[in-house]
Amino acid sequence: IPTPPKLSTPWFHKQLPFPPQYMSGFGNEFASEDPRCPGALPEGQNNPQVCPYGLYAEQLSGSAFTCPRSSNKRSWLYRILPCVRHKPFVPMDQGNLIQDWDEVEPDPNQLRWLPFLIPKAVDKKMDFVMSLHTLCGAGEPKARNGIAIHIYTCNTSMIDRCFYNSDGDFLIVPQQGKLLITTEFGKMLVEPNEIYVIQQGMRFSVEVFGESRGYVLEVFGAHFELPDLGPIGANGLANPRDFLTPVAWYEDRKVPGGFMVISKYQGKLFAAEQDFSAFNVVAWHGNYTPYKYNLKKFMVINCVAFDHADPSIFTVLTAKSTQPGVAIADFVIFPPRWGVANHTFRPPYYHRNCMSEFMGLIKGHYEAKEEGFQPGGGSLHSMMTPHGPDADCFQKASTAELKPERVAEGTMLGQAFMFESSFSMAVTKWGLKTCNRLDKNYYKCWEPLRSHFNPNWTP
Repeated sequence: IPTPPKLSTPWFHKQLPFPPQYMSGFGNEFASEDPRCPGALPEGQNNPQVCPYGLYAEQLSGSAFTCPRSSNKRSWLYRILPCVRHKPFVPMDQGNLIQDWDEVEPDPNQLRWLPFLIPKAVDKKMDFVMSLHTLCGAGEPKARNGIAIHIYTCNTSMIDRCFYNSDGDFLIVPQQGKLLITTEFGKMLVEPNEIYVIQQGMRFSVEVFGESRGYVLEVFGAHFELPDLGPIGANGLANPRDFLTPVAWYEDRKVPGGFMVISKYQGKLFAAEQDFSAFNVVAWHGNYTPYKYNLKKFMVINCVAFDHADPSIFTVLTAKSTQPGVAIADFVIFPPRWGVANHTFRPPYYHRNCMSEFMGLIKGHYEAKEEGFQPGGGSLHSMMTPHGPDADCFQKASTAELKPERVAEGTMLGQAFMFESSFSMAVTKWGLKTCNRLDKNYYKCWEPLRSHFNPNWTP
């Protein structure tokens, strides 16, 4: 395996000189060491008196020590210098990353946003962290119970800086532009139609290859897991083998000008400096890792007789609450599939829900709203706020010939997705006012709906 270049500048290459390598599986016990240092993993124990190659042993815990074995998460990292060697953290500019849910009055209306704008690099350079804008959320990171939804619109790579979230996990959904994500565990290349999960406390840096945009689902107090399959059986939906975790990769690089470590802590941003790269992990083992998943690998389960199955059959990942069957957040997709139901209105039905539903679009059209809902935009239907197909969709689906058809064909696999939550989410001032992307005419898509009631109707 070739030695990766030690660069402090982004890898702006169509083909990476050192393609990231991966291991497959969800929640596995992984073990990995950079091939440049064979034998870097200690044998038979986690914390020897002297580690191979003179490395430091450091444990990263994603759960309480006393959690049951089935839910216990931790990884051991063997690094050139430990994370503790840094200057004190100091507050830094928050930008539009917030967790203040009382900025503006609540708004129960159906909300839809036009595609969020990406600034031009010549006007304003924005890396991943600087470009994070909180759109909505609920709960409290201090109490470790809640959710937030962010939008990123960046045009610049993170150079000599990394980020970690003390408050919770990030599920990143790229919509435009590839991301090369360097972590303490290794490198991962993430493209639109893939998702990436970076769990609480893991340090990472994002390199971009031009203008990039996407969505971030943040959960406090729980980790994502695969949903239970119940009567579906042992196979289906997102299969564990299709999740990928990086192999170890390190850089032993001094940064005399300062390497910045950015921490999100209790909803605020803090920065600390050190004189070496944070990505100096030579080997690691454990089951607490970052991972990615390609949405085209989702095995769709669908109705083949009549009626419309609940969207829970399209759940990729879930972050469970303490109440059985109720999630802090579900990540749900609406991928290309066959629609074959007889005597059935096939698009999503009109609905009021005890959950909050945020929808985003990666590419193409969404079956229930072919106009207005655009890639890079979003919509929020809050608790018990009615929603459903627009008037055009209702008319077409009510008169269509019910023959087998491909739903969402010709668009990117998994093109539409939903962040669903049991929390009643508040929208930020940025989301309602400052971003200037709120579609104030959204409600008009239902205005053409007319009564078809006929009291003299006969079968």
